[in-house]
Amino acid sequence: MWKLGREEFGTKHFSVSAKGELIVREGNYQYNIYELAKRFDTPIEIVFPFIIEERLNDTLDYFKYYIRHYKYKGKFFFFYPMKANQNKEFVLPILSEGGHLETSSPNELWLVKRMWEQGRFSNTIRVLCNGPKTNEYLFLIEELKAKGLDITPVIENWRELEYLRNYRGDVGIRIEPNVKVDSHWDKQTDQFGLSIEDIKTIGRLRNLKMISYHAGSQIGKVEDLITPIRKVMSLYVKLKKTNPQLNLLNIGGGFSVNYEKNRKLYSLESATKKIIKTVKIIADKAGIAHPDLAVEWGRYLVAPAQINVYRIIAEKEIVRQNGNDNKSGARIWSFIDGSFQTQLLDTWAIHQKWHVTPANNMLANKFKKVWLSGCSCDSDDKYTNGGSYILIPKIESAEKEGINDPQYVVIYDTGAYQDALANHHCLISSPAKIIVQNGVITIARERETAEEVGQLYGW
Repeated sequence: MWKLGREEFGTKHFSVSAKGELIVREGNYQYNIYELAKRFDTPIEIVFPFIIEERLNDTLDYFKYYIRHYKYKGKFFFFYPMKANQNKEFVLPILSEGGHLETSSPNELWLVKRMWEQGRFSNTIRVLCNGPKTNEYLFLIEELKAKGLDITPVIENWRELEYLRNYRGDVGIRIEPNVKVDSHWDKQTDQFGLSIEDIKTIGRLRNLKMISYHAGSQIGKVEDLITPIRKVMSLYVKLKKTNPQLNLLNIGGGFSVNYEKNRKLYSLESATKKIIKTVKIIADKAGIAHPDLAVEWGRYLVAPAQINVYRIIAEKEIVRQNGNDNKSGARIWSFIDGSFQTQLLDTWAIHQKWHVTPANNMLANKFKKVWLSGCSCDSDDKYTNGGSYILIPKIESAEKEGINDPQYVVIYDTGAYQDALANHHCLISSPAKIIVQNGVITIARERETAEEVGQLYGW
């Protein structure tokens, strides 16, 4: 019923205990989410770094296998885009498993500098720098290059092209492939990179080692991962003639996360297989060396590694409007002790749909059809599953007897982007964050106090 324990839905570590409580398994360790919610109080974010490590290793293993299978001569690199989640508890596990880093701002690169100076990663780790670059960003790139960091700035516009012509290191160029794909990306407003026609006029760049592109976010079909590769590889072949040092194709991000659990998506294995096979065929036909390959699948890596847990604090009947019942079937507003608009901003910003389950009473015989409301004083602070209902247990005996056993709900796949986009609307505090790994539970962030929030606004 809850679509747990299934690889295709990204929930293979989750299941239901004999008591009807949500549990997460990490090898021989088992974590009871209901008990954690009672112990640490809610709202709370729970992070599972072992899920990040597993997903990264699966990606590395599939590319390694199909590189051998197809006798592909290039190497593979996974670059983690830090914008997906900059929390230390997300970034360090990626570095420990051999992932590389991608930044999109001078402040993200400052974090890389700090880790570098603290000896957090080895000389084998590579860093890509995307995004429009201020002088501060460019100066920091040059500083770290001079200190020996393997760092590659990616040219986004003509200003950066001229500035980086004399850069003493490798550079990349971002291409706008102008390909329509099924994704969360409005291509009519894509302001990044240079067009294919522009790049054809550049000629030789003595330090050009990589071309990259980003076709979209949450690409829905595996073929839409492949179509831009075919177009960009045709440009790669032409650039290789004037830039023989060019040897890396970065296909960017876009790998989907199955947030809603309502349908199967393409698998990691099928995507890997088609990517390598496609690039090999094109390179062999053109008579050029197989390029090294890179991806920036940050959302895929970190989204499933965090859940948000909330407690239902109140309920209210959904009133019919204009004499008509609401079409969703929902009958009740269930108020949580947190906020969608501040803590899960994509709910409001891009109408993100989430997988939601109870954390306790999951084996109940009866369920309520509800909509969820955040606790801020804002009509947009709600989650209605796109107009549909959410099921939570209906415990009639507890209600009749006045048993005070709170109902908790869990929102899955919250590890990507939500922390960085979070705000303090209505001065609501950020939730506590705990890290669960190797049987050890660590508090990474205490729940903000009113005083701490007030200080952010000068009080």
